[in-house]
Amino acid sequence: MTQNKGFFQGVYEVVLLVPSGRVTTYGAIARYLGSPGAARMVGWAMNQSHISPEYVPAHRVVNRNGLLTGKHHFDGTHLMQEMLENEGAVITENRILNMKEIFWDPVKELGL
Repeated sequence: MTQNKGFFQGVYEVVLLVPSGRVTTYGAIARYLGSPGAARMVGWAMNQSHISPEYVPAHRVVNRNGLLTGKHHFDGTHLMQEMLENEGAVITENRILNMKEIFWDPVKELGL
């Protein structure tokens, strides 16, 4: 579990860098952290982000197709969607329609 805590902290550090109005994916974070096959583990980290001592903007992390797969971890039925729409995302049926325009790739933005 200690190894997971280190990985989870790395995930949170990346998510903290995602600018308002942009989104990233579980897979993009995993690739940036050097673990391209660990998208699911990034999801687990996001599920636990509420216990982080600092605020983690978990609403900005979606699946590769722009689906709001983590929405059930937010209080309220549509809180994740509302937060993203307040930042400029266009969402229909739990999918970000303007994903290409607002996607933030940490590998490109932060380098390796």
